Parts: sequence; C-alpha cells; structure tokens
Amino acid sequence: MNNVSITSIIENIKKYNSIPDIKLIAEAYAYALESHKEQKRLSGEAYINHPLQVAYILSTLEVDETTIAAALLHDTIEDANVSKKMLEDKFGHEVAYLVEGVTKLGMISFSSREEHQAENFRKMFLAMATDIRVIIIKLADRLHNMRTLKHVSEEKQKRISLETQEIYAPLAHRLGMGNIKWELEDLSFRYLNPEKYHEIRDLVSEKRVEREKYIQTFVDNIKTNLKSAGIDADIYGRPKHFWSIYLKLISQNLDFRDLYDLFAIRIIVSTLKDCYGVLGIIHALYKPLPGRFKDYIAMPKINMYQSLHTTLIGPKGRPIEVQIRTQEMHRVSEYGIAAHWRYKDGKAKDRDFEMKLSWLRQLIEWQKDFIDAKDYMANLKLDLFTDESFVFTPKGDVFGLPMGSTPVDFAYHIHTEVGHRCIGAKVNGKIVPLNYKLQNGDIVEIITSKSDNPHLNWLNFAVTNEAKQKIKGWFRKQNIEEKIEKGKETLISEIKKQLLNNFSDVIFRDLIKHILEKFNLPKEDDLYIGIGQGEISMKHIIDFVRNHIELKSNKPEPPIETILSKKPKEFVIKDNIKIQGLDGILVHISKCCSPIPGDEIIGFITKGHGISIHKHSCHNISTKKNIERAVPVDWGIQGKERYPVDISIEGYDRIGTLKEIVSEIANMKINVVKANVQTQKKTNTYIANLTLEVTDLQELNKALGMLKQIKDVFKAYRIER
Repeated sequence: MNNVSITSIIENIKKYNSIPDIKLIAEAYAYALESHKEQKRLSGEAYINHPLQVAYILSTLEVDETTIAAALLHDTIEDANVSKKMLEDKFGHEVAYLVEGVTKLGMISFSSREEHQAENFRKMFLAMATDIRVIIIKLADRLHNMRTLKHVSEEKQKRISLETQEIYAPLAHRLGMGNIKWELEDLSFRYLNPEKYHEIRDLVSEKRVEREKYIQTFVDNIKTNLKSAGIDADIYGRPKHFWSIYLKLISQNLDFRDLYDLFAIRIIVSTLKDCYGVLGIIHALYKPLPGRFKDYIAMPKINMYQSLHTTLIGPKGRPIEVQIRTQEMHRVSEYGIAAHWRYKDGKAKDRDFEMKLSWLRQLIEWQKDFIDAKDYMANLKLDLFTDESFVFTPKGDVFGLPMGSTPVDFAYHIHTEVGHRCIGAKVNGKIVPLNYKLQNGDIVEIITSKSDNPHLNWLNFAVTNEAKQKIKGWFRKQNIEEKIEKGKETLISEIKKQLLNNFSDVIFRDLIKHILEKFNLPKEDDLYIGIGQGEISMKHIIDFVRNHIELKSNKPEPPIETILSKKPKEFVIKDNIKIQGLDGILVHISKCCSPIPGDEIIGFITKGHGISIHKHSCHNISTKKNIERAVPVDWGIQGKERYPVDISIEGYDRIGTLKEIVSEIANMKINVVKANVQTQKKTNTYIANLTLEVTDLQELNKALGMLKQIKDVFKAYRIER
C-alpha cells in the first residue's frame, strides 16, 4: 500500500473546497506526528501513516476539515497519553469531541456475549445520533485496519473480519457509503473464507480479457445511440465484487460458469430527464428482463441511494445489469451520508440532512423499549441490515418498509392509532389477510374500527420494531390498568371487612395516606399495582390497618420494650432458647420472621402451640392484642443447629446468574433450601428469593457481604417480615 502525505490530503480537499482551513489540517498533522513519533505499527512502518491513511480516505469522501483534523488525531487519546482537555485547548471542542467519540467506539467489542453486544450497539447508536461524523471516521479507521490485517495473528484476523462483516459493512451500507461497504465486505471475505475468496478471484481473472471485450462492445453500441439522441453520458463497466458474487452463487445454487452478469454497466448523465431518456433508448436496443426494473429515483432507498436499475438481454443472450443516474446521485451512491455532511457556520445541519437520518432516530427510540438482549439483537439486524420495499397510500404517499412487512407494519408506520384500530386491509383494491407480505409498488388501504382492536397474534407476523413495540405497549398498558382496578377492588373489599359499617370515603382516604407512608410508596396507583401483581402482601396491609384503627380507638398498650427490659429471675434452656421460669412447654421458631441467633427475640405464648419465638421487630408481634402473653427469652449456648432464613438478591439478568450465586453460597458451606427467581424483562433485572440454613446472624451477614461482590448484583438483603 502506498504511503500518503499531508500534501496529498490537502490537494484532495482543494478539489471540493475552494477555501479550505489549511491551518487546522496542518496543525492537527503536526500534533499527531509529535504524539506518535516513537510509535510503530505491527507492519514496522511509522504509526503516523495510519492516521494519514484514515484522513486520506475521508478526503476522498469530501468531508469537512474538522472531520479530517479529528481523523489525524483519532488515536492520540488512546495511544499517546493525550487528554480530551489538551485537544480541546489546542483545537476546540468540536475536534476534541469527535476524537473522544472515536476513542470510545474503539473500546466497544462486538464479539462478546449477546447481552453485551446489545449494550454496545446502544452505545454506538447514541454516539452516531450525537454526531454522525464519529462513525464516519470509525469506518475509515476500520477500512485501513482491514487493508493491513495481514500483519496480525490468524485468530485476530478472523475475529476482526467477522466483526467487520457483521457490523461495520452493514453500517456503511445503511449510511450509503457504497465504496467502503464493498471493500470491507471483500476484505472480510478474504480472511473468513480464504479458500473460496481465492477461488472466485482466480475464476474472475481467468476470462477477464474475454469479458472486458464483450462489455466494451455493449458499451460502444449504447454510446453511439445516446450520442445520436443528443445525450451526453459517461458509460463504464464495473466488475462485481467477490463477496456479492459468492452470495449470488450460494443463494441461487449456481455454478460459476452459469454466472454471466459479473459486470454492471453504469451510465452517468447530467439531468434527471436524461435518466429516463437513456432508459427508453436502451430498452429499445435490448430486451429488458421482466421483473428486474427498479426505480430508486422515484423511491430512494433509506440510505439515500438513487438510480434506475434494469437488466437487459445483451449480445449472445447474456444478462447485463445497467444502472442509470445523475452525477449527484452517483456521488451519493459512493459517499453516502458523508456526501451530505455540511456544517453551516458551525451550526446545525440542514433540514434535508436531518430527514435522511430519521432511521437513526427511530433506532434510538425503539431501542429504549428493548430489554431482552436476544430480542434486541434479532430485531436490530432485521431493521438495520435489510433491504426495503416501497408501498403507497391511496393518496399516492410513498413509505419504505423492511422487505416482508405486512399491512399491520404499514398501519403502525402511518400512526399508532391507525395500527391499534386496524381490522383489515386492501392491497391494490383487494381485501388481503393482515399477514400478507407487501410487495414493491403495492397500494395499501387500512380498514379501521372506531375502537382499539390489537391482537397478540399480530406479534407472530409483524416485522418492524415500530409495530411490535406499539402492540406490546398497548397490551402492557391494558394489563397495568387491569391490575390497578383489581388491586383497588381487593383493598376496598378487605378494608370494608375490617371497618364493617364504619366505611366511608373520608376514612378510606385517610387510611390510604397512612398506608402509602407505611410502605414508602409515592403514588396510590403504585399501591394498587403492587396488590394486583401480588408484590405487596394484603395480609401486611390489613395488619397495619387493624393496628391503625386500634391505635385510634383504644388506650395504648405497654410496648414490647417494657417487657424486654424486665430482668428474668430464672431461665430454662429449651431448644437452644432460654425461657423465663417455664419448663415442659413446647417451643418453636416462628416462620413469619425466622429469627436466628444474634437477633433480639421475644417469646409469645400461643393457644395450644406452646411458645412462639419471634424477632423483636416482627410485624406480627407489634400487632398482637394480648401483649401480656409476651415472655422474655434469649438465645442459649450455640451448638451446631442451623436456622432457616429468607434472603433476597436483586441484579441485572444474565446467563448463569443463579448458578454463580448458589456456587458462592455452597463455598461458604451454607445450604440453600429453596430458591425462587423472577425476571423483569422490562428492566432486564431479576429478584432471587432464597431460603438459607445458617448458624447465626454473623454467618448470614458474611454471606450477604459476599453476594454483594458478585458481578451485576446490586442488592442482597434479608427479607424482613
């Protein structure tokens, strides 16, 4: 690969900018040269050659000087001990921000587990949404690294190539950067499947002279006819790329000898009118293949690509693909989003540019609703990396949707309420099922009802994330409203039982106020949802209500602390519990609060069941009416007994979480008696409720401390009742 100089970069910039900021480029180069002066690439060449190559690639894309300067400096933070503040002081906020953005993207690995991949995609899209130039620089950086990939280990070649093929090449495609996309694909193919790559390369090379002669005859004939019609055009043949040839061979199960359209002919003209004029002339010269004409001028791709595509039956009956476009369309097809990037006096981009990035804003919006990593990745690859079909409303408005979309996807794309109220669809004037797959050019009319009508089975055939998330959101909302209603009905019913004939709205409102305070809930609906979902115990609420009513109507009883403060004259040891002066009586540990040695405890004489041992703080004891039944107790000499205790662990959900938790507990020689794990897809979290057998409070606290150290665990605590 030829080395480039800062001079060649500046010369490129002058071709598209008559008054370039040469001072900024020169200072950025000098700073990068000094920062990397002691560094070498794995190839042995001076490190500065890499940022120069990246900047040169970007100069061929005709980007602004700020982007070029950031490209020259893009490795200084990561590799040269330079801070963002230092760059900001020297080159201003914009350059420093871009360099920092590229540095952060460089730290993202897409070869990790699925949940980490999903999070890394989110980070990348947020960076892109903030300033798309970050990803443009990153794509140029990745392209040069792919060109020099032979200098790294085979394992690294395959890892980087797979990441390039799955992430960066499709992104370049989505951004309309055709030249970069094609080269990234071919370079990835070379390292991922070298045998097939070299086989196709050799086969293409084998009959190159014969093929070029055939194409030239075809091109000359078209040139002659266009000249006669007074149309000025540049015509040339472009060999198809190795990766696209390989995909065609695989998808159509072809032998290479059966593949004739290895070249695409491009016809570049001056005006839009000439595009359609050329189409008419070449269709008169050669018969077009049915079903192979596409008008991407009238209906541009979402990546801004515009062109007329047709496939002709050429000489000797061989098919030849022809693309017709204007110079500006050609520029956009090669450079994509980079061709549209222009800052006006350092201010916001133009409105047209913003509209061309609407797909990115949509990605940012719907990704907020995805918590499950597998769903996120599957839908991301569908929305980001698939082609589109274009369909029309009866009024002639055109909309681009992913291939395979249905009337349901179309309805939700038009408006959320149109989707919710959809009951049927007409395509080209005929009633079709809602799972009908829309085709290019279909005219779609949605039939709606006066009320919402979504069905869960729509999720089985809806394609777009927009539709899926709106359907799920509707059902989530219905479920929440049902839970609020159910929770409120349950609470009112139970409170009425306690108050008998004394129930009134005034009393109910007063109780609600105290219940919210007691359970630390910000809103009334949170209480009802908690009851409706079974997350808040009705027993605890009713116990509290009873106690609240009694406190208002009765004289206060002696507090438990008074009982505990009395010094017992004599204790009897019973089942490791010391009881004041009582022998021959059944003793049992209460299951409601599960006290363990180390807890402050109190005994309660039950009717027919002996003495029940509770924690001093037990909710049930605080509401007992017959406080005279309480007896002071204490723990005896600790033996080898183990006591059940309930704990709860909360954290971010990932594969193997429970296994890791149980393994750590087992290492402490603590037995897990029972486990119940609930996951929350909405927040990608879990709550694990475990019953452990421990010797005392000290062992429990040690276990909880250990659990808090496990990755992604953010809470581990004893369940207090």
